[in-house]
Amino acid sequence: MSKSLTVLNVESSARRDGSITRRLADRVIAGLAEGSVSVTTISRDVAAGLPVVDEAWVGANFTDPSERSPEQKARLALSDTLVAELRAADVLVLGVPVYNFGIPAALKAWIDLVARARETFSYSEAGPVGLLKGKKAIIVLASGGTQVGSEIDFASGYLKHVLAFIGITDVSVVAADQLMVAGETRVHEAEQQADVTANRLIAA
Repeated sequence: MSKSLTVLNVESSARRDGSITRRLADRVIAGLAEGSVSVTTISRDVAAGLPVVDEAWVGANFTDPSERSPEQKARLALSDTLVAELRAADVLVLGVPVYNFGIPAALKAWIDLVARARETFSYSEAGPVGLLKGKKAIIVLASGGTQVGSEIDFASGYLKHVLAFIGITDVSVVAADQLMVAGETRVHEAEQQADVTANRLIAA
């Protein structure tokens, strides 16, 4: 791992005060900073909501870039910014509370805006190819009752699949799950996971 890192921190928790995922993501990033010469953090908080993909967006996206109208370019401007943030990052840290067994709608909107043919993946004769290779990702999850990795966890598996689809296959999970059952015990364990994960990335 380079001694100079750019970290993209994407937060999706509706809570700002008392959010476990925000707290753990901050801990991961602090751990990376302790072992690196310098860490540049790009912060993207999607909790307030992002525009959803609609017909106009799809039309603009599938128009050849050289032929897009000013209106189409404007329609894709936010997506272009989000993709640029991903490209700039060495490490992606995703703060993800589990809502109703899956990811927050705002985070799904972010995924829809960054998973773009010709930008973050392409199609070949063998199938889709991710274009964001060489990056690492840390998924920081928190749940009230859902056990991460269980048959009712539709968050972690989906995120790993999407990240691999755009080329990010080195993915770690820091999980503070089943907080309604285990409470602070799971938070403490997740804090230890966060420290170990940050140290592993630094040493890699």
